[in-house]
Amino acid sequence: MKVQLEKSYPMPASADTAWALLQDIEGVASCMPGAKVTERIDAEHYKGTVAVKLGPASLSFRGEIEVRGVDAAARSLHLFAKGTDATGGSAASMDLTARVEAVDGASCNLVGTSEVSMSGKAATFGGRVAGPVADQVLGQFAGNFAARVQAMQAQQAAPAGATGSPASAPVVEAKPLNGLALMWAVFKGWLRSLFATKGS
Repeated sequence: MKVQLEKSYPMPASADTAWALLQDIEGVASCMPGAKVTERIDAEHYKGTVAVKLGPASLSFRGEIEVRGVDAAARSLHLFAKGTDATGGSAASMDLTARVEAVDGASCNLVGTSEVSMSGKAATFGGRVAGPVADQVLGQFAGNFAARVQAMQAQQAAPAGATGSPASAPVVEAKPLNGLALMWAVFKGWLRSLFATKGS
């Protein structure tokens, strides 16, 4: 099963600041709910995990990330990630192209195009559920990414010597992806669309 998404999120920082973070694979991964880079093999290959919490149960997916292209002139990054759960019952992959588009000197847009493929138990959710869940995950990612670039922008604007160290992205702890909260958000969205359809 495949789900295709194209999203654009406004960022409260310059395009150069957002691009600096986008090139930091470990930093980008820490913005994704439940994700963490565990090993850097080289500049193009990484290993990592994604933790998913479903009520009292916790699941862990292990996978690999490959950087397939970096275009500094276009501020564009192409990644491919794949992984399986501990039991091997589910597998997923994502082909992602993300780019930063300048709006003005203090703001930009983060634009992403992705194709997510799922097999095994993960595919049984179906596109009608997987699409909205991916939507929610990307929304959380964009919020974390925006917070980091805003902090980076503030550090860069601080007077020299005020912070005592070069500007860097704040560390974000990777928290497990709350599957139940995501499903509840999707369910509420489905209810809203259902009533909107009936009222039209």
